[in-house]
Amino acid sequence: MKILKKDPKSGEIKILIQTEDDLWQLYNIVEKDDLAFALTTRREESKDDKLRAERGEKRKMRLGIRVESVEFHEFTDWLRIHGVIEEGPQDIGSYHTFNLSVGEDLSVIKVWRRELMDRLFDAEKAVERPLITFVAIDEEEAVLVQLREYGIKEVAKIRSNASGKQYTTKKPGKNEFYPEVLAKLESIAGEGVCIVLGPGFEKENFSNYIRDKKRPIAKGLHVLSTGQSGMAAVQEVMKKGIGSEVLKESRVAVETKLIEDLMAEIAKDGAFAYGVADVGNCLDAGAVETVLITDKAMRSRKYEKLLNKTEESKSKVVVISTLHDAGRKLESIGDVGALLRYKV
Repeated sequence: MKILKKDPKSGEIKILIQTEDDLWQLYNIVEKDDLAFALTTRREESKDDKLRAERGEKRKMRLGIRVESVEFHEFTDWLRIHGVIEEGPQDIGSYHTFNLSVGEDLSVIKVWRRELMDRLFDAEKAVERPLITFVAIDEEEAVLVQLREYGIKEVAKIRSNASGKQYTTKKPGKNEFYPEVLAKLESIAGEGVCIVLGPGFEKENFSNYIRDKKRPIAKGLHVLSTGQSGMAAVQEVMKKGIGSEVLKESRVAVETKLIEDLMAEIAKDGAFAYGVADVGNCLDAGAVETVLITDKAMRSRKYEKLLNKTEESKSKVVVISTLHDAGRKLESIGDVGALLRYKV
């Protein structure tokens, strides 16, 4: 993400979307009633018969819409912003949807709360962080997973006996599905970091295979042992913080650690709060260090009072994605929690 323009007077910030993760960040930044501007496509109005404007040719135009809803799906590369046209060359008062993808820009005019500005600046810095790709491998299959800003995304699953064929190992540590796994890995990982993990010796065998091939991806290669295979192995790494030097700056790792800290405080009856009423009371007492709130709750108007209190108390706010396990844990205890300076 790159901030192209920032106008404190009007409240306008113009953003260039550089990665798929930026779409997720904007999903959490753009809210109902914001005024959003983007270059879009819409059919021209017919001068002869405006009731049949749909027959006009589509053309590009810059429109400003008053946001009513925002949609993001982790399996697509689109962000959809739906609302009523307020500014533009035509169709004022009609509904329109922006379908935004990487390479496009978006301007948002709103009153920017502190936690939204923090998220915006963090998203701008995130472009500099390398993309992390996991290969969870054992003798039966390899699962390729990427660490995105919103969670972990399974990209491919390659079985060693694909299409019903039973592969035979000609040499120890030379499984015949390695070339297919390596080809897929190189196609998705780019110049990022690769972490090969799993139980047993297959992770070392595959890592050695990559190094023997002298592929560029070998430079950013890390090997980690886990007790489980597949996606469960990746979840294990994220939860336990194995390889923290590699993962510590990723947003999912930060969110996961915060939720684990909250759960640890709950388990020992320490300095914690959860639920709207409890967190609100602790904010009033000035005891809150960090408020943790799910992405779903962040977009809900019923939490506005609580967010206003965090602004007044200058407590830190961290929005937790519900697209990974830590976020679902927070969701299960009421969408909002807090780490306190002292026990209340």
